[in-house]
Amino acid sequence: MNHNPTEQNTSTQEQTKTIQSHYSYIEIIVWLEKKGIELYGNHFKILENDHPVIYKLIAYFLKDEATCFQYNINLNKGILLSGPIGCGKTSLMNLMKHLTPTEHKFFVKPCRDISFEFIQDGYEIIHKYSKGKLYQSEPKTICFDDLGTENNLKYYGNECNVMAEILLSRYDIFTSKKIQTHITTNLSASEIENVYGNRVRSRMREMFNLIAYDKNIKDKR
Repeated sequence: MNHNPTEQNTSTQEQTKTIQSHYSYIEIIVWLEKKGIELYGNHFKILENDHPVIYKLIAYFLKDEATCFQYNINLNKGILLSGPIGCGKTSLMNLMKHLTPTEHKFFVKPCRDISFEFIQDGYEIIHKYSKGKLYQSEPKTICFDDLGTENNLKYYGNECNVMAEILLSRYDIFTSKKIQTHITTNLSASEIENVYGNRVRSRMREMFNLIAYDKNIKDKR
């Protein structure tokens, strides 16, 4: 597709007066919707009441400093995208991969898949999704999708909260190497604390910008 989503357009600039930025956010949303139709089919739509969430994500993933400053988004932290089931968090994060400059590319990994891998391969999986695969030097930016859908698992009789361990390790590489982590979840902050413990929740405050859908948003599926 050769349409450049960041081209200026004066009429759409009028509509986005609230965002003083060198990007035309309305045009980017049009471009993202086209990309979404390519990926997910003709039923894909970006609804207007999702725009507040999407503007923040666009600002973050395009590294638009001025807009991030307005939204109080810290570009050094990752994104914690929270919202009810079926509001489109996963598809949005998959779309954001197409806006992200190469050096900030990330991949999306469902937490349930990680828990299945853990059953098969054990503690090596915690290493794989935190420090990187054994013998590979660099950890990567990952979006852990649907945090809270995985279960605590037993490996040779030892119960392990796999994602809690991975998040604590990701915190270490965030502080030492500035490598970000992103998350989608339908858990609230207090539910996160119940499932993963107080230590994980306090680390998450340091690691993430919280971008949240309205709790009453309707299921799009």
